[in-house]
Amino acid sequence: MNEPRRDRVLRGDVMSEHCPSREVLKHVTSRWGVLLLVALGDGAHRFGELRRRVGGISERMLIQTLQWLEQDGFVQRIAQPGLAGRVEYRLTPLGEELSAKLQDLTGWIEDSLGDILAGRGAMQQQAQPQMQAQAQA
Repeated sequence: MNEPRRDRVLRGDVMSEHCPSREVLKHVTSRWGVLLLVALGDGAHRFGELRRRVGGISERMLIQTLQWLEQDGFVQRIAQPGLAGRVEYRLTPLGEELSAKLQDLTGWIEDSLGDILAGRGAMQQQAQPQMQAQAQA
């Protein structure tokens, strides 16, 4: 894996409302951005393969999200010469670095799902008496 990029002259500040890093963060952390970056971590995929792999994504959102990720430098669109309409999408080196981090996050979520759902259930049980009291008032 690549070393962290500490030698950059330009550094973003995601806490600043005017920093362009906010737009990148929006693209990367959208539901579809995360899922596409994780799916492309396996290697290059064609459009139809990505659509099947990422369940529930519409064609419109797939196109839009791939365009955002390409503009941000995480995904490369490769048209196959001589094969009309054959296009593949693959991660750039920067995208590979990001995908690895997102795979850690999504893996943690999958591994911790039981605890997360148990916590969600406990919160719902605590909220029930409050909602009933509000309804009676």
